[in-house]
Amino acid sequence: MCQMAHRQGVEITDVCREIWRRGGTALSGELDIDRRSMRRALDSGRVLRLSRGVYALSSQHPPLLAAARVRGVASHTSAAQLWLMDLVKPPALPHVTVRRNRRLQERGLVPHWCDLPNSDINGLVTTPLRTVVDCARTLPFPEGLAVADSALRRGLVTQEELLARADTTFGAGRTAVRRVAQHASPDAANPFESALRGIAIQAGVQGLRPQVLLELRSGLVRPDLVDRRLKLVSEADSFEWHGKRAALASDCRRYNDLVADGWTVLRFAWEQVMFDQEWVAGVLQDTQALLTGSAPPPVVPSSMQKCA
Repeated sequence: MCQMAHRQGVEITDVCREIWRRGGTALSGELDIDRRSMRRALDSGRVLRLSRGVYALSSQHPPLLAAARVRGVASHTSAAQLWLMDLVKPPALPHVTVRRNRRLQERGLVPHWCDLPNSDINGLVTTPLRTVVDCARTLPFPEGLAVADSALRRGLVTQEELLARADTTFGAGRTAVRRVAQHASPDAANPFESALRGIAIQAGVQGLRPQVLLELRSGLVRPDLVDRRLKLVSEADSFEWHGKRAALASDCRRYNDLVADGWTVLRFAWEQVMFDQEWVAGVLQDTQALLTGSAPPPVVPSSMQKCA
């Protein structure tokens, strides 16, 4: 009995190893495995039958399983997650791109139709550059900017590659892709900060730069967003950091030193950047107008802004 259980365990491990060698998913025609061994692997729960002739390791990420199930690739924000890019909001369902003529009746995923060239695919996921472009096309500008900033920060793409790809992008969302490429920066510290900068850019407040080093009476500081010309600082304040006593004391010191040195400091909470963007845009516009002595432009409600 023990020998039989051991032999079956070896068979299951061999099946898993064969599928793992092919990236975690495989077609039945690619596997030199007998039906009995495959059935035991399926019964063990370590291997899943996604659709007819399509198998995957159960340890695979949900977007990859969804992609294999419909013979597509994980894309958009799901691909961003797999490449460890930082997102403002995680996707509720896996995003998968399939060929244009592919008919889908699959539930539990967000489908996209496109005949992707092989150069845009890496296994079962779109390449980092393609992922940034897809997110720039389909997400609101602040969220698309956060993805691009993260890809640059992690070294997954370069600014030269992103700008070159934007110049050769056509069709729906072309303007959005070029806008993201133009403003993306590897200096942004996190997606929260990127989203705040994106709101500022949309509001016509163009001079804010991420993580600029300033010298104050208490030493060197690096605020989230800085406009040296206007002496304007905009901070993205999260409770995760500022809710700690030591961090709060340090933050108060920095804030007071900035004001004493003649800087105007705006502080925005995560909830405001996520759910009250019109108010954030209005505050940024009014402050810029106050500092420049000009009339602020009207705020365009987010409900009227079209997403690519």
